[in-house]
Amino acid sequence: MLSNPRDADATMPSRLPRAIWVLGFVSLLMDISSEMIHSLLPLFLVGPLGVSMLMVGLIEGVAESTALVAKVFSGALSDWLGRRKRTAVIGYALGAASKPFFALAQGAGVVIAARFVDRIGKGIRGAPRDALVADIAPPALRGAAYGLRQSLDTVGAFAGPLLATGLMLVFMNDFRLVFWIAVVPGVLAVLLLALGVQEPERAGPARAVNPIRREALARLGGAYWGVVALGALFTLARFSEAFLVLRAEALGVPAALVPLVMVAMNLVYAGSAYPFGKLADAMDHGRLLALGLLPLIAADIVLATASSWPALLAGVALWGLHMGMTQGLLAAMVADTAPDDLRGTAFGVFNLVVGVAMLAASAIAGALWQWVGAPATFAAGAAFAALTLAALPLIRR
Repeated sequence: MLSNPRDADATMPSRLPRAIWVLGFVSLLMDISSEMIHSLLPLFLVGPLGVSMLMVGLIEGVAESTALVAKVFSGALSDWLGRRKRTAVIGYALGAASKPFFALAQGAGVVIAARFVDRIGKGIRGAPRDALVADIAPPALRGAAYGLRQSLDTVGAFAGPLLATGLMLVFMNDFRLVFWIAVVPGVLAVLLLALGVQEPERAGPARAVNPIRREALARLGGAYWGVVALGALFTLARFSEAFLVLRAEALGVPAALVPLVMVAMNLVYAGSAYPFGKLADAMDHGRLLALGLLPLIAADIVLATASSWPALLAGVALWGLHMGMTQGLLAAMVADTAPDDLRGTAFGVFNLVVGVAMLAASAIAGALWQWVGAPATFAAGAAFAALTLAALPLIRR
C-alpha cells in the first residue's frame, strides 16, 4: 500500500538548498518563454493558419507525449553517466532554440515541427532535472522541494500569458512579434542553469551499465509501479490545458484577453503547489491524491456548464488547485520509491506512461469537442476523474 515513507525526523533540516531555488527560477524563465507562445498558439493555429479543432488536440497530444517519451532516454542517460546537469542544459537549450520558428511559421507544418523540437527539449531536460532535485534536496524536504520548483515554474506559466496579453494589446494582436519577444527569457533560462547550479557529487563511480536493462528495471518495486499507474490514471482524467483556452474563445472572450485564462489557472497552481508540497512531507500521499481529484471533478462540471466569464474563471481556478495538489506530490512519490542510482530512469519511465495517457486524453478531448461539443469534452473529463477516485484504493494496494 502506498504511503509517505518519510516519517518525522528529529534531524530534519529547515531550509531548502540554494540550488533548488535556482532550478525553480530556471523553470520560471523557460515557462515565461513557452507560455507566451503556448497561450496564443491554439488561436494562432485555428485562426490565421486554419487548423481544425481535432488537429489542435492531436498536435497538443503528440507534442506533450513526445516530451514525455524523450524523458525515458534522457533520464536513463543521466543515470548511466552519473551526471544530470549537462543533459538538462542541452534540453533547455533545444527548447530555447525552437522559439524563433513559431514567429517565422507561414503554415501549420513549421508550427508542428517547432512544437515537436520544443517538446523534445522539454523531454531531454525533464527527467534529469527532476532527479537532480531529489539529489540536492534532503529526503525529509522532497515534497517541499518539488512543490517550490513547481510553484516557481507555475509563476512563469501565468506570467507568460499575462505578458502575452499585454503585448497583444500594445501591438494590436501581432502574434509573431509576441513570439519573437518570447525568445529572450528562454535564453536567460539556459544561462542561469549553466552558470548557477553546481551538481552534487554522486556516491561512488558512475555506473557504466545500461539502466534500462531488465535487471535494473526489476529493482523498481511494486510501490514505484503503483505510482506509475496512478500517474497514468490522473493524466487520462486531465487533458491538455489548450482546451481551457479554446473554451474561453467559445464563450466569446476577446482574443487579446484569452491568455488571462492561463493566468488565472496558473496563479492558483503557483499559490497552492508549495503549501501542498510541504503538506505532502507530513500527510499520507494516497489521501492527498484522493483529495486532489475533487477539484478536478468540480472544474470539469463548471466548465461543461459555463456560460459566462466568471464561471469560466471559477472552473480554471479549480483546475489549477487540482494541479497544485497533485503534480509535485506525484514527483515526490517517484523520488521516494525509486533507488538513488535509477532515479533518472524512474522519472523517465513514469513520464513515458503518462505521455501515452496524455496522447489518448487529448485526442479524445479534441474528437468530443469537434463531433459532440465543448460541454461533452469536460463532462467526459469529470466522469473519468470520478472513476479514478473510485479506483484509487485498489491501485494503492
